Amino acid sequence: MLNVKTRMLALGATALALSLTTPAMAEGKADRAREAIAAAEAKIQAADTAGAGTLLVSEQAHAREELATAKEALASGHKDDAIADANHASMMAEANLGEAQRRKSAMNQARVAAAHAQVAAANQQAADAQQQAQDANARAAMAQNAAATSAADANAARQAAVAAQVAAATPPAQTETSVTTSTSGPATHHTAVRKRVVHTAMHKPATRVAETTTTVVKTRSN
Repeated sequence: MLNVKTRMLALGATALALSLTTPAMAEGKADRAREAIAAAEAKIQAADTAGAGTLLVSEQAHAREELATAKEALASGHKDDAIADANHASMMAEANLGEAQRRKSAMNQARVAAAHAQVAAANQQAADAQQQAQDANARAAMAQNAAATSAADANAARQAAVAAQVAAATPPAQTETSVTTSTSGPATHHTAVRKRVVHTAMHKPATRVAETTTTVVKTRSN
């Protein structure tokens, strides 16, 4: 009899414990579901802040749908389904957050590279402009030297023309030539020598002029 009563008491205690534990366990799952849903909402919000709302529109929409399903499951009393759906929504939001950060980092690197390229292009343009300026200065110096040479040549030509004009205006020089001719014979015969002045014009500069001396000898007898 004692053994039977003991068993009955044990069974009653077990039943009482089960009746008290089941609501507590159910209440614990509901809390876990609510915590999972709150965590999923926070992660979705963080992904939106990171840019997933604009970079990953479709992926973020799927995460929100999964979160909505978790809320519906909790409201229907399907706490395990609510926890699973909320955890799935959190995983999707975390993936979207990482992808958004990766894409933003890539875009930032691309912008930095583009800025560096623009700076390099500007520096190259400045170097090209400087080289062009140096070339222009060199050409200007050459042109100035050529102009100076041309001016010197023109001055020399003018001086030569003036010299030619002065030479042409100068009267020709006079040349006097005396020729004495002696004639042998009787003492009574005298030879008279007459001098003739011949003017010879000196023409410059091309034609060579030969000087000609003409002597006229006239002999008379007494």
